[in-house]
Amino acid sequence: MIILLDAMGGDNAPDANIKGAVKAINDIEAEVVLIGNKDIINSKIKEFYGKDDISEISPRLKIHHTTETIEMCDIPTQAIKHKKDSSMVVGFNLLKEGKGDVFISAGNSGALLTGATLLVGRIKGIDRPALAGILPAYKSKLMLIDCGSNTNCRPINLLQFAQMASIYQKSTFGKENPTVGLLNIGTEETKGNDLIRESYALLKEKSKELDINFVGSVEGRDAFSGELDILVADGFTGNVFLKTVEGVGKLVKRTLTESIKKNVFTMLGALPAMPSINALSKAMDYKEYGGALFLGVKKPVIKAHGSSDEKLFEFTVKQAEQFVKNKAVEKMIEAFEKNKVSTEEKSELRVEENI
Repeated sequence: MIILLDAMGGDNAPDANIKGAVKAINDIEAEVVLIGNKDIINSKIKEFYGKDDISEISPRLKIHHTTETIEMCDIPTQAIKHKKDSSMVVGFNLLKEGKGDVFISAGNSGALLTGATLLVGRIKGIDRPALAGILPAYKSKLMLIDCGSNTNCRPINLLQFAQMASIYQKSTFGKENPTVGLLNIGTEETKGNDLIRESYALLKEKSKELDINFVGSVEGRDAFSGELDILVADGFTGNVFLKTVEGVGKLVKRTLTESIKKNVFTMLGALPAMPSINALSKAMDYKEYGGALFLGVKKPVIKAHGSSDEKLFEFTVKQAEQFVKNKAVEKMIEAFEKNKVSTEEKSELRVEENI
């Protein structure tokens, strides 16, 4: 297996990208290819590890040289079109050509989504691919979809988000019947704006046919109860929700740390509870959960957080290997093809009945 990593994408590139890959390499079986300017990457390898060549760290670490970088300020479509030798475009092309099994980037989100859709291609039957992020929940994990790729959606998009996430949960976590909720301002069927009300009606109508365990609308405060596996939203609402959760997690961690370190008495008093405090801190840390999966494209693509540090890159690389091993994309393609055949058969039956 080959994991393609955009070494030049992200706020902390290439330092965090390189360090994350090096940290992960001994815990995975895959080969990791760092895509970017070889002179810059090699100079960092020398600086961080005192090695002249990255292969001295591990024979499963390699470099694919590129000369350009897509910056955060670049216009996505123009960047993908004109920066042909950028680390991101080259990564997508390597993935498309079968020279890699999964591509990771923390670079320009718009360019990543544009490149994944245009260069790699959508799965047939999927209207819009979506970002699926993993968040902590009570004694479990919560998948949020869409968490940022589609700011304007139609009900059919939210239905397909639910279907894609359900397929992923079944193939990756072995959940036979993952619960799906619709992010809303209330639990009543009549609550929400036009998009949410229409999406609720469509999910209610199609869930049985598409094997979606839809449990209705869910308010944000109830999303982390541990009873929900998947939370569906449009990309705008989902991204606001995601970043709010990350901010609250940082607040809790910071407040807890300052309270413990307030004085010698609080530090001594906290000692017996440190295992529990550390477990809480780890559970609240979004870095433990890796990047967001871009579901709906023909090959595995992962969007790492733009501000990813080496720890988050390490977890994302490990996550990428699992993503490929679970064959989630292949299972998604198979499911949507099966659904397409089923829909066509029903259409033929309706035509025959009318005749």
